Amino acid sequence: MLSVIRVHLPSEIPIVGCELTPYVLVRRPDKNSATDDVPESAPLEGYFLRYRWYRVQSDKKVTICSVHPTEQATLQCVFCSKRRSLVPKSYHCTPKCFTDAWQHHRTLHERAAAENNANEDDDLGRNNSAGSGALAGSLSGSMSNLNIANNGPAPFYPSNITQKNGGETLVEVGACKTYTPIADDIGHVLKFECVVANAETKQIMGHPSTILTSRVIPAPSPSPRKLVPVNGADVMAHLDQDGRIQSAGSFTVLSYNILSDTSASSDLYSYCPPWALSWPYRRQNLLREIVGYRADVVCLQEVQSDHFHEIFAPELEKHGYQALYKRKTNEVLSGSTSAIDGCATFFRRDRFSHVKKYDVEFNKAAQSLTDALIPQTQKRAALNRLVKDNIALIVVLEAKFGNQPTDPSGKRQLICVANTHVNVQQDLKDVKLWQVHTLLKGLEKIAASADIPMLVCGDFNTIPGSAPHTLLVMGKVDPGHPDLAVDPLNILRPHTKLTHQLPLVSAYSSFVRNGMGVGLEQHRRRIDLNTNEPLFTNCTRDFIGTHDYIFYTADTLMVESLLELLDEDGLRKDTALPSPEWSSNHIALLAEFRCMPRTRRC
Repeated sequence: MLSVIRVHLPSEIPIVGCELTPYVLVRRPDKNSATDDVPESAPLEGYFLRYRWYRVQSDKKVTICSVHPTEQATLQCVFCSKRRSLVPKSYHCTPKCFTDAWQHHRTLHERAAAENNANEDDDLGRNNSAGSGALAGSLSGSMSNLNIANNGPAPFYPSNITQKNGGETLVEVGACKTYTPIADDIGHVLKFECVVANAETKQIMGHPSTILTSRVIPAPSPSPRKLVPVNGADVMAHLDQDGRIQSAGSFTVLSYNILSDTSASSDLYSYCPPWALSWPYRRQNLLREIVGYRADVVCLQEVQSDHFHEIFAPELEKHGYQALYKRKTNEVLSGSTSAIDGCATFFRRDRFSHVKKYDVEFNKAAQSLTDALIPQTQKRAALNRLVKDNIALIVVLEAKFGNQPTDPSGKRQLICVANTHVNVQQDLKDVKLWQVHTLLKGLEKIAASADIPMLVCGDFNTIPGSAPHTLLVMGKVDPGHPDLAVDPLNILRPHTKLTHQLPLVSAYSSFVRNGMGVGLEQHRRRIDLNTNEPLFTNCTRDFIGTHDYIFYTADTLMVESLLELLDEDGLRKDTALPSPEWSSNHIALLAEFRCMPRTRRC
């Protein structure tokens, strides 16, 4: 007969919105062990597995710390407790927790004040300048001086009570193998039950196997990043039917390295809580973030093949996107090809249509290069150095919108979007530069065949001022650049060939190049004025710097607005990425573009 051997959960910490999938090991009638499901719709020799999920409710509701969601809250910020939108972020487990989070927490007060009406603004302003300042200062004193409250929200109890046990009540919340916690579960333990049942009589056979989880915690929600106008236009006055900030005739492009699951090891990111590093949590958090940006074109890097086909393509399709994908080649990488990552480009079907797709495999280019330039005796060593499985995905799209109602020239309104992930090894400076140069030469061929605006997005794994970055934005590399000293195969010689004719500019340099502008000064502080690039797009315990860029052809496109960058206010004190709030070690970049009037292309 069918029997249950063991059940367990990959993570005992349940999070709102993140699906829980128990591991159930059963012994089949043939005595073999398996993890295959045996649902009621397909019983095995007259028996099936019956599942139940319960919320364990007691007379006391537990409130969760907003900073450390695995800890019980003991303090509440009075200022936040009076504003519904801030209540979830008002709870803290200890005075030190509040002190450490103050720089981040203070921005919540400031934003709340800015977003309220004029009368409420005055009241909030007084609280923020006096009460909040006193709060920050008083935290170093005794606990009795804290401007906080210990009361939490009143508990909510549904009416579908099924079982009572002493002071606890079990409320059935699910009858499937999987369960996704909801807001009502916060602060409660969940109980999973699995038992064999007779398919005909529905009678359970034997004792159920059960698991108790930790208390359900809310999904951490970072402060939203806003779109900042950089050309003086009031883009806040233009909202499309989905509520996106966008002016007529413009389009938005997102670039984001999402950190593949195979790369998100606990050894590399030991500072990130295990539950926040788990893929079930990260995928939900990443999807929520990506969909929330509502970009017209989305360029993602480090998207595993299986995750693209099973998660990102179908989920983003629900939001109106069409998906294109290029997996890295697997001449170097080993193991299952489904776990190999690549680049994925999505575009909104109501804004663009697909014209053409080009796959760039740097391995093939390496083979051609060694066949043409490398002596036979050195080819093996050359290929070992050059073949790194990196790729680029180039997509030509036709816009379904324009600066004018109709294009008098009758020409198709096209844009070209390149999405790439350049080799990560920092000692292979020659390989990085060669890959970027190879991509640019390919884009030049496309540009020669059509007068077309171009965008080059991705994780270039190279810092501002490096040879690859210099080539991209300057069109050439000075022969004296120190990166050129690393060239054991002489593939970069003569240095005069390291050029291109595309007038590329980094989108985020607009924070500096477009003058002072109203309100731009705070965003300029997040830019390195020596390179005009963000201070960081990648932030871990081992590295803080910029590797991600959105480049555009400045003779055909202009930047309207940019997604604000993170700084010390956007990351909690001593936080590195990934974190519970941000599920990648990179941050997303987003820019709104408009085609130059003379091009009539978008």
